[in-house]
Amino acid sequence: MATASAKIVISGYYGFRNSGDEAVLKSILNSLEDQGKQQGIQIEPIVLSGDPEWTSKMYGVRSVGRLKIREIRQLLKESDGLISGGGSLLQDSTGIMTIPYYLGIVRIAQWLRKPVFIYAQGVGPVQKKFFFSWIKNSFKRSAYVSVRDQESALLLEKMGLSRSKIEVVADPVMGLPLPTTRNPIQVKSLTHIGEANMDSLPVVGISVRFWDKQRRELDGIADGLRLLSQESPVHLRFLPFHLPEDEQASQYVIDRIGDIREHGSMISSAEQVTDPQQMLVEVSHCHAIIGMRLHSLIYAASQSVPLIGISYDPKIDQFLNRLQIQATGTSTKVDPLQLAKETKVLLDDQEGWRASKASFIELLKQDAASPARFIAHYYLAQR
Repeated sequence: MATASAKIVISGYYGFRNSGDEAVLKSILNSLEDQGKQQGIQIEPIVLSGDPEWTSKMYGVRSVGRLKIREIRQLLKESDGLISGGGSLLQDSTGIMTIPYYLGIVRIAQWLRKPVFIYAQGVGPVQKKFFFSWIKNSFKRSAYVSVRDQESALLLEKMGLSRSKIEVVADPVMGLPLPTTRNPIQVKSLTHIGEANMDSLPVVGISVRFWDKQRRELDGIADGLRLLSQESPVHLRFLPFHLPEDEQASQYVIDRIGDIREHGSMISSAEQVTDPQQMLVEVSHCHAIIGMRLHSLIYAASQSVPLIGISYDPKIDQFLNRLQIQATGTSTKVDPLQLAKETKVLLDDQEGWRASKASFIELLKQDAASPARFIAHYYLAQR
């Protein structure tokens, strides 16, 4: 019997070299391929991207410009369906046009009578109430709706979508595997103290971003890391997830920490990591992670690396809730003493943390494959 095939367009925030969003795309592509093979479906993904040439080169898939609406309409007409997601696509905190764009792509597919699959989205915050009916009606007409947390499901219910229509799953990145081949870890040492000593130090990975205009959270993080380095030698490893903004935020924190060599500690920064799986390798080499970026925390959880979250957005708290963890600080306040204390506790009892979180992490990993499993089965049933 010939293998069934499905050409599926994927819409999301892709092609902007944001490591977290690229990890979402890589995870979706991997999961579709795996589930397609298991169910005998050959899935051909076509990605809408801000940089189609880069996306095609990075992932080996066909890609088209995300703003070429006429081309997208023709592409959807020739396709077998649309995946919208994952990530925080339907929120209006980053701009008034974000929701209309993503829902516009969904509605084009629906006008063309193509099945739409809402893939592990984090919905909200949605401050403009007139968006509620737009989202509800688009999701009601979709073949499948999945969200990555209970809070998104509750918001959709508030908008009027039936709870029976919604599946709560994990962020796709929980299923992202380490690469089979790994590039050497590039270390840009900013306060070099010798490689022998470097290899013996516990590594604390740090993912920061600009958010508070007064930089209160970054100041608190920097002061807490300085206190940590004074208590016992550590290797502070900065991991910029969104280039170049996070590199600049990292440098701000590094400058405030100052020289910590006299305490036997060091600072380094990962350089230009755009491949999501290589960033996953970076995280896997850490003994603890302090993260503002959501996907730095998801990476850490997937690799069972003890983590501390700094919340600048509800999506951080929503993910931490699934691990029964509370954020250590917010976008307006991080207590340096508390941050240093909690990080030291994690470094001193890594195995205890892993044991206490193992069941939650395993459940998240199992849930991560649910949307791709549904999509492959959907097309199998069409044979």
